[in-house]
Amino acid sequence: MKLIFALLLILPLAFPSEGMDISVNNGGSWGDWGEMEMCPHSYRAFGFNLKVERHQGKGDDTALNGIQLLCRHTENHKLKHTINSADGGWGRLTPYQDYCGAAYLVSFNLRVEVHQGRGDDTAANNIQFSCSDGRVLTGDGMPWGDWGGWSGRCSKGICGLMTRVERPQGKGDDTALNDVKFRCCE
Repeated sequence: MKLIFALLLILPLAFPSEGMDISVNNGGSWGDWGEMEMCPHSYRAFGFNLKVERHQGKGDDTALNGIQLLCRHTENHKLKHTINSADGGWGRLTPYQDYCGAAYLVSFNLRVEVHQGRGDDTAANNIQFSCSDGRVLTGDGMPWGDWGGWSGRCSKGICGLMTRVERPQGKGDDTALNDVKFRCCE
């Protein structure tokens, strides 16, 4: 009986229902959540790009500042739409990563640097996505921090995102993007 109860608690995390959010447990804790931005109806995400601030030398690094999803219509693949949630003010957009081809994004993994104490904090640094055909796409972010565990899997693909971003700290230590959640397609 305890095993059945445990499975009932764990299975929704491993296989989220359509319309549910997927997340990871290593995201940074600074900042506020932006709005959930969604692909248009009958679209789902198949590619992405990142807004990244490169290494600043002795300056304040923020690394990952934003994530954009490229959504494509499920039947007419020529129809595309870009979405993004809140982002930091530093860095530049990377080129779109290799697309999933005819497949689509279904799960993700976040590279995050833990709190540095008196050092320069960056929080989220890079992201990986898994495609429905098993391919893994890695962003062109920064190398600091560690990869956490993979999120749950969206069986019908990813259709939305919401990011957690710290506002500029003035003379303090900036981190920009700290965490992200994705919404499964319904």
